[in-house]
Amino acid sequence: MAFEGLAEKLQNAFKKLRGKGKLSEQDVKTALKEIRMALLEADVNYKVVKDFVKKIEERAVGHEVMESLTPAQQVIKIVNEELTGLMGGQKSDLVFAAKPPTVIMMVGLQGAGKTTQSGKLARLLKEKGKKPLLVAGDIYRPAAIKQLQVLGERLDVPVFSMGDQNSPVDIAKAAISHANSAGNDVVIIDTAGRLHIDEAMMDELKAIKANIKPHEILLVVDAMTGQDAVNVAQNFDEALGIDGVILTKLDGDARGGAALSIKAVTGKPIKFVGMGEKLDALEPFHPDRMASRILGMGDVLTLIEKAEANMNARKAMELEEKLRKNEFTLDDFLEQMEQVRNMGPLDQILGMIPGLSNAGLKNLQVDEKQLDRIQAIIYSMTPEERRNPDIINGSRRRRISAGSGTSIQDVNRLLKQFKQTKKMMRQLSGMTGKGKFKGRIPFFN
Repeated sequence: MAFEGLAEKLQNAFKKLRGKGKLSEQDVKTALKEIRMALLEADVNYKVVKDFVKKIEERAVGHEVMESLTPAQQVIKIVNEELTGLMGGQKSDLVFAAKPPTVIMMVGLQGAGKTTQSGKLARLLKEKGKKPLLVAGDIYRPAAIKQLQVLGERLDVPVFSMGDQNSPVDIAKAAISHANSAGNDVVIIDTAGRLHIDEAMMDELKAIKANIKPHEILLVVDAMTGQDAVNVAQNFDEALGIDGVILTKLDGDARGGAALSIKAVTGKPIKFVGMGEKLDALEPFHPDRMASRILGMGDVLTLIEKAEANMNARKAMELEEKLRKNEFTLDDFLEQMEQVRNMGPLDQILGMIPGLSNAGLKNLQVDEKQLDRIQAIIYSMTPEERRNPDIINGSRRRRISAGSGTSIQDVNRLLKQFKQTKKMMRQLSGMTGKGKFKGRIPFFN
């Protein structure tokens, strides 16, 4: 999980402050020392850490904090504000052309994930009502063109290609002409990368930029490379001039130093973050929400957005009706489970809940495989058994367990969970009153 180590250390430092009624200057300095060490261990740039801690100290030892009734909360508030500022302050949106098409040029080193992120960005923009065109501008890497075409097919997004015999500049120019005639309002150009920054690569990228004048140049960097990602961002910006960064693999980076350093070092914002391998795992970067998550305050806004994007309002009303009529079935149970899973990995979803710390998530042991077993068991039942689980006797349980590759104990556990969930949801539905139940109650306890 992103920032896991940093979040845990910062929250431990704040816990010590909360245990004190009134703070002395030494209390604050001790906490800041822990914060400094936590940031350095998270691979945050040394100069960035030094400036960050200095700003907090100047604000935290002031009269307003030391005389406050809740000084620990004041310090946390200051850290939250400074952390948000460090990552850019507010969400940085894409700049769209007044006259379409908007041209977005994707750049980065080989292996950073430019091609995949190009597809993910196209999917995201398509959801926003845009008509993107993907452009296969990487003529050097074997199968790069084919990879983009496969992504385009999966996303139902057109891909413009001229093979690998034309120059990237000619391909980019032809793609924009094609977009004008085909009605595509966004052109996303996947460019070639190298294993390291070299003059030839930069000259080619400069030539593309000079000829097509992109509205956005987005650099794709791998969060797992830590400070190397920051150095790459700095070098690309100095040589080419970038408008923003897409930071990939943030879900797998327990340190997160790159996310906290890039804006401060380069002055260029992180615009999107990759939070997984799925094609929908690209999210706009919200500095305030990320700071809140790092400090254990959750991220309710993102959680709500994910729920609204994945939970069907009409189906929620149908579910309420079924609950009131006692017609909630295992098919409904499965559908609710799949809707929650569509929101993303469960540890990420639970990490957005305020008050649920990273340490708490460790103890929670979220087991995605258990959900796979539940799915397999339900799929092994007959339609009649799903509608009326009470008819599932011993022989049926043996057949279901054999068909799903699970044990009879697993089948028994699911049936027990289903009864408990059905009872709980019926009670909550009655408490909320007719028309107010939203059908969003967790069932995986």
